[in-house]
Amino acid sequence: MAASERPDLLTPRARLLLPVFLVVLVFFATRQLWLDVPERVQLAGGSMGTTWSVILPGEGRSRNEIDEAERSIQRQLDRVDALMSTWNPDSELSALNAHREASPFPVSPATLEVLRLAREVSLRSGGAFDVTVGPLVGAWGFGAGAREAGEPPDAAELRALRARVGYRMLDLDAAKGQVRKERPDVEVDLSAIAKGFGVDQVAHALERLGFASYFVEVGGEVRCRGARPEGGAWRVGIERPDSEGRVIQAWLELHDLAMATSGDYRNFYERDGRRFSHIVDPRTGLPVGHAGASVSVVHERTAVADAWATALSVLGPDEGLAVAQREGLAAYFLVRDGQGGFGARATERFPEVHGREPSEAGAPGAADGPGEPG
Repeated sequence: MAASERPDLLTPRARLLLPVFLVVLVFFATRQLWLDVPERVQLAGGSMGTTWSVILPGEGRSRNEIDEAERSIQRQLDRVDALMSTWNPDSELSALNAHREASPFPVSPATLEVLRLAREVSLRSGGAFDVTVGPLVGAWGFGAGAREAGEPPDAAELRALRARVGYRMLDLDAAKGQVRKERPDVEVDLSAIAKGFGVDQVAHALERLGFASYFVEVGGEVRCRGARPEGGAWRVGIERPDSEGRVIQAWLELHDLAMATSGDYRNFYERDGRRFSHIVDPRTGLPVGHAGASVSVVHERTAVADAWATALSVLGPDEGLAVAQREGLAAYFLVRDGQGGFGARATERFPEVHGREPSEAGAPGAADGPGEPG
């Protein structure tokens, strides 16, 4: 039978209803995409040698929009990792450290921006923050270049290592996008600022996608905007050192702000009755020995809060508090009282903290996330 002679299998009524059926099918398929999105969307993953978590309001969002947000989050963090990781031998930072020459080395605008921010905090903190401190940290048994914890470095080794440490030995050329090391063996470690920078990049990406509210956390560094899906401000917990598990000292509400925490109670070892922390003072080459346990800093930019939390942890609760007040920083210090307990000190600009301890995630009064020590 010729094609022109084939009988029409659709009745006139079927031909009339087919477009209506297709419209209804598309409607319900699209409606399902929206119904699948809860009021509170929680995303999580891994990058930069740690974990990340993001909370977004789902109301008015489709599943496709949430999926695109998740992909964008992972892209941003993986990009920062590819540029600034000290553990990845193929990262841009690893290539800079392997460049054992005094000639300029080209770096990406993102890496140069982080180095510029780091230098500013170094200057303002009197050298307490220093991205070249890595060899000293490794000598004490911590970090990417760590040797196995054993005999501490002797005085001669410390002198040799300190000769390679100093943020002033990095010459930044923003116009040419280059970094020059005054000594070929100077190494750069951005682990005390890169996570905060990653949080900021995720926040910017979410804003470009139209999210006016979000909670972003990478390895304990947090940035919030807008309101929680349930209403009210985002709440972040400040951890208290506890040998039996995670305990929240207090929580605070963040309004379009970031918070970073640096502490010595997660990464340390003891030898001959002495405690050695991963926080090393670049000015002395020694692990810090003051009574400070952690410092939390609140700022508009997570990268700045991240760097200052480390700087103030190096300075300690006395000198650090004075510097934080001078710099107009919002900082909260947890200090050992010598009897197994902790006291708290805060600058005038630090937000009001609440002593209620959240018992479980999602419970009334629970924090949206903890500020873990970096």
